[in-house]
Amino acid sequence: MAGEQRGRRYPQNLQGVLQLAVEAGSGAEGPATIEPMSDERKEWLREALADMCKGQMDEVQQMKKCLAVLSVEESDERDGVEEREEDDEDERESAFEVLSELCENLDNARDLMTLGGLDLCVSRYLCHVQSGLRWRAAELVASCAQNMPQVQVHLLNLGVLPKLLQLTDSDPNPTVRVKALYAISCLVREMEAGLQAFLSNDGFSVLMRGMQSENEKLRTKSAFLLLNLLTSHPEQKDAVVSMGMVQQLVSVLRTPHSAFHEHVLGALNCLVQDCPQGLADCRDPSLGLEDLLRQRTRELRGKEESQEELDFCEQLRTACFGGQTSDDNGMDR
Repeated sequence: MAGEQRGRRYPQNLQGVLQLAVEAGSGAEGPATIEPMSDERKEWLREALADMCKGQMDEVQQMKKCLAVLSVEESDERDGVEEREEDDEDERESAFEVLSELCENLDNARDLMTLGGLDLCVSRYLCHVQSGLRWRAAELVASCAQNMPQVQVHLLNLGVLPKLLQLTDSDPNPTVRVKALYAISCLVREMEAGLQAFLSNDGFSVLMRGMQSENEKLRTKSAFLLLNLLTSHPEQKDAVVSMGMVQQLVSVLRTPHSAFHEHVLGALNCLVQDCPQGLADCRDPSLGLEDLLRQRTRELRGKEESQEELDFCEQLRTACFGGQTSDDNGMDR
């Protein structure tokens, strides 16, 4: 038994500790056999917990240092030359990058909120004159908001959503627009309070305009978020249809073909399911959707990488126009 204890390898990090706990909890059924803890195991456990606490404290200290950099008032910085200003901007950008990486850890995201870092980010940097700082601020908001209701509520109370929607809609820098939309997604998906703030600030119109932009990433992410929200919240279909969304989506499909059209077709499929007005809009002859779908189906057929888009095309044709026509059968022959 003693030799077995000496030969056993214990985990070297927190992930290993968690894995050990899972394995211990998934053993054979029945009452566990309680054995005395060896001195070796006691010592290892003390060291593991000490290292874990030390590592967490080290990360908090890193966040405090980053916030010290970001908290310096612009007017308090040394007068000077353009080179010094560039150095200051680089230092701030680096601070944001460190914070975004650290806040992938949920505990760190909560600590940053407690330290006032999110308040600083929202009040000073989402509207900063330097685009590199604006998009990094939006990225930090996204990192902190993911799967963290407490932080999401705090950010919503700071009024972050209207600012992010404005950045997505009209910022001159394409990266800022994409990162702002990413942060919006983290705040509204599976978050009722976030969705209500999104709706009250005309968020669907922002997505509509995003799909019509020249920014490919923004078009893709806007269409994907629209599809996700319509799938998760079918009660919003009538409101979206009343905005003329069907006509706008069909207009988007008439632009040169792009991979994001798959999400657009998915959204149209949502809008014809259990939504009479959406179905009626799609069937409107002036829209020309039936011919468009027939043409798109011919273009996509046989392309393995476009199978999901083809499926959406055929589902939409079936729902709106009864599916395949004799012309299509003739074309296949």
